[in-house]
Amino acid sequence: MSTPVDDPLSRERSHLSASRSALRAMREDVEALDISDVTANWVNAEVLARQIEERVKALADLSDTPLFFGRLDYLRAPGAEQAEEADGERPQPEAAYQTLHIGRRHVHDHDGDPMVIDWRAPVSQPFYRASKKDPMDVALRRRFGYTRGDITAYEDEHLSDPGEAARTSKLLQQEIERPRVGPMRDIVATIQPEQDEIVRSGLSGTVCVQGGPGTGKTAVGLHRVAYLLYAHRERLARTGTLVIGPNRSFLHYIEQVLPALGELAVQQATVDDLVAHVEIKGTDDARAAVVKGDARLARVLRRALYAHVTMPAEPVVVVRGSRRWRIPAYELEELVRELLDRDIRYGAAREALPQRIAHAVLVQMERSGEAPDDRVQDAVARNSAVKAAVKAVWPAVDPAKLVLRLLSDAEFLAAHAEGILDADEQKAILWAKPARSVKSATWSAADAVLIDEATDLIQRTHSLGHVVLDEAQDLSPMQYRAVGRRCTTGSATVLGDLAQGTTPWATRNWQEALTHLGKPEALVEELTAGFRVPTDVITYASRLLAHIAPGLTPVVSIRENPGHFEVRPVSGPKDVVEACRELLRHEGSTGLIAADARVPELAEALERAGVPYLGPGEETTMDTRLTLVPASLAKGLEYDYVVLDEPQAVVDGEPDERTGLRRLYVALTRAVSGLIVTHTAGLPPQLA
Repeated sequence: MSTPVDDPLSRERSHLSASRSALRAMREDVEALDISDVTANWVNAEVLARQIEERVKALADLSDTPLFFGRLDYLRAPGAEQAEEADGERPQPEAAYQTLHIGRRHVHDHDGDPMVIDWRAPVSQPFYRASKKDPMDVALRRRFGYTRGDITAYEDEHLSDPGEAARTSKLLQQEIERPRVGPMRDIVATIQPEQDEIVRSGLSGTVCVQGGPGTGKTAVGLHRVAYLLYAHRERLARTGTLVIGPNRSFLHYIEQVLPALGELAVQQATVDDLVAHVEIKGTDDARAAVVKGDARLARVLRRALYAHVTMPAEPVVVVRGSRRWRIPAYELEELVRELLDRDIRYGAAREALPQRIAHAVLVQMERSGEAPDDRVQDAVARNSAVKAAVKAVWPAVDPAKLVLRLLSDAEFLAAHAEGILDADEQKAILWAKPARSVKSATWSAADAVLIDEATDLIQRTHSLGHVVLDEAQDLSPMQYRAVGRRCTTGSATVLGDLAQGTTPWATRNWQEALTHLGKPEALVEELTAGFRVPTDVITYASRLLAHIAPGLTPVVSIRENPGHFEVRPVSGPKDVVEACRELLRHEGSTGLIAADARVPELAEALERAGVPYLGPGEETTMDTRLTLVPASLAKGLEYDYVVLDEPQAVVDGEPDERTGLRRLYVALTRAVSGLIVTHTAGLPPQLA
C-alpha cells in the first residue's frame, strides 16, 4: 500500500530532499565562480580563492547529520504585526500561517527564498524559548526524529491551543540519550531555554557559566561562539576567535562541533600553547606551582623589570656637522620619569625615549634659528650618542632571561619580592640548581606563564575579539591573567564547575577568577538542570558535594530514564574487564576510567583478554568503542557507559584528599547512560 501524498512525514521527507538539492546547488554555484577577471593582482586572487574554498567547505552537506531538526508554524509572518502597526494599519486576525524549517545553516532555493532557516537567526529563537505560557506567536512547534540523516518521526506541540496540555518531548529525550561514538556533537536540536539565553547573549559582555556535570556548559560555550560569528561575522573575522581547553584530548573531542555548524575559522589551543615561549622540560611540586601561579608574582616581575631603568648621570652630546647639542642629565631624567609615570609598556617606553631625546635636541636647534623637520629628528634619534644613552638608561630586557634570573638568583628575587613573598615562598620557587642559560633551563609550565607575563610587560599581547575558556576552574591566577591578555579589547565566555577543580590552585570563587581575567563585571550564570548524566549516577556523585564544594547547588537530572548504575565489589582486573565487556554489549561508547597509576595494569589485562581499546583523544569507531582513560584526563569527556575502577585509588592519587575527591567527582560523572563502579578496596567514606 502506497503512502498518501499528503502524509506529513512524506511531505517533510520531500522538503528535506529538496533542501539537500538546494544546498548542493548553492555549493556548485560557489565552485563555479570565475575570479580571473575580478582580481587586480595575484595577492588578491590568493585571498579570494581561499575565501571561496572556505565557503565551499562551509556549505558541505553531512549525510549523517540532519539538515533541519525542527519547524515553526507562526500564526502570522514574524515581524508582520510590528510592520503593520508602524504603517498605521491594524493587524488582521485571519492572517495566514508561515512555516519555517529550523536547521544548522541557511539554505535557499534558486529564487533566493529560504528553505531552511539558520538556528541562530532571530526568527528561530521561539523554537528554543516558546512555551504554552508564552507561545511567542507560534501556533505549532514540530521536532523531527532522525536515523542516520533520514527523517523517521516527528512530534508536534500546539503552543497556541489552550486545550492541549504541556508535555515532555519524547524526541528531545531520545536525542539527548542517543548513543555517541566519535567526537562531541552539536546540540542545536536540544538547546533549552536557559541555555539559549546564554548562547544569544551579546558580544560586548563577558559571561561566566557555572555548570555541574551534564548541564551542557561546554556545548553552550561552543554554540555561543557559533551564534556570535553569525551575529558579528565581520567584526570577529577581523579580530579572531579562540577556544581554550584543558588539554589536547579535550580539544580533539570538541573539534568537530563548530565545523558541523559551518564555522571553520575558530582557533583552538590550551593555555600551555598560548604561553609556549620556552620548551617545557620539568614539573613543579605543588608548593612551588601554587606560589608561581599566585597573582602576586606579577608585581614581583614588574619590579624586577623596571629595576633595569636607571636615572642618567651624564648628559647626552649630539654632534651634527660643526654643531654640538647638549642635553643635560637633569633634563634626561625628566624625560625618563615622564615615561615611567605614563605607565606604558616597558618596550614601548624604550622605543619612545630616543624620540623624546631627539625632540629636546630639535627644540635647541629651533632656538638657535635652524628649521629642522621630522627627518632630522629621526636622524638624531638614531645618533650613536643617543643610542648609547638609551642603552645605559633603559636597556633591552629579554623576558625569559628576566624570569631565569629571578628563579636562579636568591638575592635578585629577595630584592624584588620584599613585602610581597615571604622567605618560605621565595625558597619554594628558587631552583635548587641555577640554570646556565634559557636553553638549558628545566622550565615548568608555571615558568612559561611567568615568561608570558614578563613578555606582556615589555610588549602588548595581541587581543582577540572573543575567547572561550573551558574547564576554567583549574586555572591559576597567573593563567587567568595570561588568558585575559588575549581578550583585553574583546569579550569572553568562561565555563567551569567549582566542584571539579582538581589542581592545588583551583578556583575558589568565580568573582576572584574573573578579576584575575580582567573581567570583574562579567555576568555569572548557573546551570543546574542535568541533561547528560542519569539520575541515579548524579545522585550518587552528589554525595561528594558537601565535602568538595558545599556552596554549590546539586545538579538535578531531567532525564526520565534513571540510567544503569551499580557498585560492584570485584576480586581483580579480570572482573573489571568483564564489566567492560558487559557494557560493550550496549550500543555506544564505553570508557574505563582509573587512577593514573592503575592504567598500565588494566591495559595489560585488556590485552590479555583480547579486548581492543583506545587512549584519550583517539576517535572511537564501531569496531573499537572502549577507551582506557587515566583519571587525570577524564575531565570534559563523555561516554555512553563508564566503568570506574577503584574510587579510593583515584582519591589517593592526588596530593590531598579534597583534590582527590574532586577528581573522583569528575570520574563518576562521565557516563551518559550507565555506570559500574568496581572496587576491591573499601569505598571512600564520603560515598557512604
